[in-house]
Amino acid sequence: MHALIITLLVIVSIALIVVVLLQSGKSAGLSGAISGGAEQLFGKQKARGMDLILHRITIVLSVLFFLLSISVVYLKF
Repeated sequence: MHALIITLLVIVSIALIVVVLLQSGKSAGLSGAISGGAEQLFGKQKARGMDLILHRITIVLSVLFFLLSISVVYLKF
């Protein structure tokens, strides 16, 4: 059981890394913040299309990551 949960944890971790890297940046970095991009950073913008899907997948994978991490520690004792 312990090996199965660790395997799932590794798969979820790799999937989470890939999904986060696929998401587009929310601002133009430091140069965007200096030249007025900070308005976009604090403004309310809704994600649409593929960004919305990636955002939701990120939330699900992060919850799975935390639950699997806690279960690994719990099953170890």
